[in-house]
Amino acid sequence: MWTVFPGEKAASLLARSGMSNAWRRAGELEKARLLFKKLSGYANHLGLYSDELGANGQHLGNFPQAFTHLALISAATYLDRALS
Repeated sequence: MWTVFPGEKAASLLARSGMSNAWRRAGELEKARLLFKKLSGYANHLGLYSDELGANGQHLGNFPQAFTHLALISAATYLDRALS
């Protein structure tokens, strides 16, 4: 199940990608890697992401969301460099 912070109805995938980047920049590579791995598992059968995920992992908001895809690509690139 996806973690939605208290008071939230949905989790922003763009913000969670940014969180992965922030952990990477802070040197918390394992946290960054685990969050990225979790995020990448929420793509639909075509590999597309929406703007947000609901509490049960359902896609909400704009679909497909280009900014979410760009943020995940950026997180993947920088995380790969940090782990190499």
